Amino acid sequence: MSTSSSHPHADPGANPSARRLPVPEGTIPVGVALLIAGVATYAFFVVGKSAVGGDEEFEPIVSLWFATFALAPGFFLPLEQELGRALAHRRALGQGTAPVVQKVVRLAFILVAVIVIAILAASPLIASSYFGGDWIMVVALVSTFVAYAPAHLARGVCSGSGRFRDYAIIMGSDGVVRIVLCILLALVGIQAAGAYGMAVAVSPLFAVAYVWRRGALRTDPGPPAEWSEVTPNLGWLLLGSVFAASLLNAGPITASLLAADNERAFVTQFSYGVLLARVPLFLFQAVQAALLPGLSRLAAQGQLSEFRSGLKRLLMVVVAVGVIGTAGAFVLGPWAIEVVYDANLSGRTLAVLALGSACYMMALAFAQAVIALKGHALVALGWGIGVVTFIVVTWLSSDELFRRIELGLLASSFAALCSFAVALRSRLASGATPDHQSVMEAITDMPFET
Repeated sequence: MSTSSSHPHADPGANPSARRLPVPEGTIPVGVALLIAGVATYAFFVVGKSAVGGDEEFEPIVSLWFATFALAPGFFLPLEQELGRALAHRRALGQGTAPVVQKVVRLAFILVAVIVIAILAASPLIASSYFGGDWIMVVALVSTFVAYAPAHLARGVCSGSGRFRDYAIIMGSDGVVRIVLCILLALVGIQAAGAYGMAVAVSPLFAVAYVWRRGALRTDPGPPAEWSEVTPNLGWLLLGSVFAASLLNAGPITASLLAADNERAFVTQFSYGVLLARVPLFLFQAVQAALLPGLSRLAAQGQLSEFRSGLKRLLMVVVAVGVIGTAGAFVLGPWAIEVVYDANLSGRTLAVLALGSACYMMALAFAQAVIALKGHALVALGWGIGVVTFIVVTWLSSDELFRRIELGLLASSFAALCSFAVALRSRLASGATPDHQSVMEAITDMPFET
């Protein structure tokens, strides 16, 4: 998510208004939006499964879901981040922002065209191997990817302009619109998976249209923007974001690709387990939002020792949330997943998934610290190591489909965590120091979408 929009060189301690605007102001609406989106996600899976007739029939929608949130945040989140950062910088200088938005829109158009062409070129393989021959779902995948481009750009404009209420509307209403459309389709009696796939595709556009109509996306003329203004770290951010989002969604995607025809229902149930294991990530985002203003002020004021102490507290909370989440998944997970999704997964499976999620959460916290110390390339490398580890472990660890994926998710997150720990130690030893801008880039580097 992207919540950055502050004066990149301002000292909040010297200006009382900077303590309120814009970062602390944005934490409450964005946190509420995340909660709404998360609840809507779990509701969509419950209602959607019932509407289409069961786990096996729901599997193409599950496959679409995880492919969408591997692609869209992976490619568009860095554009959102850099757009928000560049707009905030121009606002601090009192310059108009329209030229920056025009540059990023052009970049987004090129990126969308490249990825859509790649999907279309591989569409026969995607349809047969991933969607079980359902071409409508391929159309839905392309449509969803295209639809999330304006959504992320709109979020970047809102965050960079300090319009956090509109930012929260875009983030939270996506899930709300999706579940409303799902309920309407179910009430009408539609069972075709493709219809629900298209509901996923169009859901982000409603909020974009709404905030545009109310003027939240307006920009002012200003001096011409150079590419260097919007792409200083875009390459590394893009590479790291694609790897991180792919790793986060790798389990269900790999299960869909490797499962036999008689295992489709189990793929859906496994995906429920992955969603349940992500509950600690929601808690992590809440903790992150609570600590955001303090870390940002410390970085802006150059108080490195206090910044380190704040980071250590954050990591301690992450460890606690991870331990509680893993234990809870083992003890209560089978009961919870049966009550919510009428699915049957063992406590061991859910515990391994939760432990992998906890390692991912810890890796994400370390990665954000490395970005705060301006180690963007090291973060891209670390997530790349995680992806390679997932492929190798999933390939070699076991002959049992879900066991090998569980182990791959756990090993890959742990490998990324170790890589970021080494990178963080190296950056601190080199004397690298955070500033307000780098901390904001780190905090907003969250490849987790709902």
